[in-house]
Amino acid sequence: METPTDLPAWKEELDAIVGARAHGQFNQLLPRLQDLDARHPNVGEIAYQIAWTCDTLGRHEQALPAYEKAVALGLPPNELSNAYVGLGSTLRALGRFDRSAEVLRAAKLQFPDNRELDVFLALTLHAAGQHAAALQLALETLIDTTEDPGLTAYGRAIRHAAAKLS
Repeated sequence: METPTDLPAWKEELDAIVGARAHGQFNQLLPRLQDLDARHPNVGEIAYQIAWTCDTLGRHEQALPAYEKAVALGLPPNELSNAYVGLGSTLRALGRFDRSAEVLRAAKLQFPDNRELDVFLALTLHAAGQHAAALQLALETLIDTTEDPGLTAYGRAIRHAAAKLS
């Protein structure tokens, strides 16, 4: 078990900055994150928080290299999966649909149980004009994950209809 003295030098400051998000002052947090990144430039978690903050502010052009840096530097599994969602969504927002789909499909191979990746891939497919493939994926994800008795009762029929979309 890590004790506070075992934590990396940047961890406590990053936690404090991320904790301040509850107040919703993202514009004020971004410079603090960028300053932390300047002092610790090879930390994936810091790059990921910069990317997330830029995304929240609608600054997709700034978020993109930060997501790419975070993924390249490495992240804990849960943050990595979330970073892939953010990277795929940012690429979609920038109109880079092929790259978005590529990132999300690669992430799905690494995290096959993270069904949110399917939903974000469906959004990308829809944005790219691949409406049938997007609806098919969304319906399959819904049937695979729902506990709604009405939907589960029609699961086979919904799967059959979804398969005919492509």
